[in-house]
Amino acid sequence: MRFKNKINNNIEKNTMEIWLKRIALGIIIILALATIGFVWWGNTPLQAMPEAIAALESDNDVLIINKKWMVFSPINTSTKTGVIIYPGGHVDPRAYAPLAKEIAAAGFLVILSPMPLNLAVFDMNLAGEIMEASPDIERWLIGGHSLGGAMAAEYVAANPYKIDGLFLWASYSAESTDLSHIPDLKVLSIYGTEDGGVEEIRVSGNRLPTKTVWVEMEGANHAQFGWYGIQPGDGVATISREEQQAWILKETIAFIEGKGK
Repeated sequence: MRFKNKINNNIEKNTMEIWLKRIALGIIIILALATIGFVWWGNTPLQAMPEAIAALESDNDVLIINKKWMVFSPINTSTKTGVIIYPGGHVDPRAYAPLAKEIAAAGFLVILSPMPLNLAVFDMNLAGEIMEASPDIERWLIGGHSLGGAMAAEYVAANPYKIDGLFLWASYSAESTDLSHIPDLKVLSIYGTEDGGVEEIRVSGNRLPTKTVWVEMEGANHAQFGWYGIQPGDGVATISREEQQAWILKETIAFIEGKGK
């Protein structure tokens, strides 16, 4: 009887071990598939439009070097001011090339930085590496669109004395990130009334300096900050992409020059 019970116990133990191994294997397979799916998603961002790709060609005003980063250098003037742009989440960074090129044409060095899996959250400290690579630049501003702007804000919070100004394009700092007490930090927050996340932007003001420059663009939406098509969950713009881009450019250059509202 004891022998029979021992056999039964061994069978039950072996059966349990088999099922535990199967469950563990199943979890590993699910995690592997989820990882593969996430990597695939990250590497298939919202694509840049032809207008954005065309803006990556150098001309008489701006020299463009597109290697590790997209570097836009003004040709007709020397500058001591650098501008770092973090792209929006899950967006082809080239979609912001038209704005980067126009800012450079106004006389500033501009670096547009691709991100791992097209998500700035995976390399929000990239600005430090960019600044080290350009030691001749004395004054730095950083910003970005949507998630890019939020991660730029995180960088500023951690490195408040390295950055002169922060520009938020349809973006805002995280609830846990308070920039309001950073001395002398200049901030521009520009957004559209038709942005799908406009309320979150509006209520973020208590986390920014009191002298933040606020620009609300009537009829503008989220996606038209870049050249990449439709943004899921966004509102419908009532102004053209060209008009919105011109508005963003005007306000951003004024901010960089210290002439904002």
